[in-house]
Amino acid sequence: MACMRGGTMCCFWIFYFDILFFILGSFIFWLIFLPKEVEFKVTDAKLTQFDFNTNNNTLNYNLALNITLRNSNKKVGIYYRRVEAIVFYKKKWLATVSLTPFYQGHKNTTILRPVFEGQQVLWLKPRDVSSFNAEKSSGVYSIDVKLSFKIRVRYGKFKTLRYKPPKIDCPLQVPLSSNGNSTNGFKTTWCDNAFFFSDPNAD
Repeated sequence: MACMRGGTMCCFWIFYFDILFFILGSFIFWLIFLPKEVEFKVTDAKLTQFDFNTNNNTLNYNLALNITLRNSNKKVGIYYRRVEAIVFYKKKWLATVSLTPFYQGHKNTTILRPVFEGQQVLWLKPRDVSSFNAEKSSGVYSIDVKLSFKIRVRYGKFKTLRYKPPKIDCPLQVPLSSNGNSTNGFKTTWCDNAFFFSDPNAD
């Protein structure tokens, strides 16, 4: 009724103060809980196929990953509403896998198991083809994996709006496997750019 009597300006101020209180509330909750960033690492990678055909510029691949997410916060939970794992080779997109949304509670470790399998046309530059041949000789390939999320954060009973943090970067050195086993073995690799609660550009 107040908005009907006061007109548009009244509704504007109500909307303005609602947004202001939400921002202040989020900031106060952040100060109270001081959340730690979620830690990401790739604990296992099995590459059973990685063949590039220069005749048709096609890359055939089969890559399976185990990615560990550790939320070490005592009172902070995270709703992962959209979960995507994206793989690149020589800075060119190779494949995207969508994973099942989930909730990660406090003091919780979650494992994601994306599998990339298929073929993709890649227009590699001559130096990239040379690099591929060198990696083929060594048996170890440089593959970049990124994780993309849309999340909501739960601080006690308070939930934030859904937002999209920066993509997580996981630069991997993956040995080619034979019968599920690799000669050198994959080494656990920590991921970068995990900024769910802080500004990546802050000093």
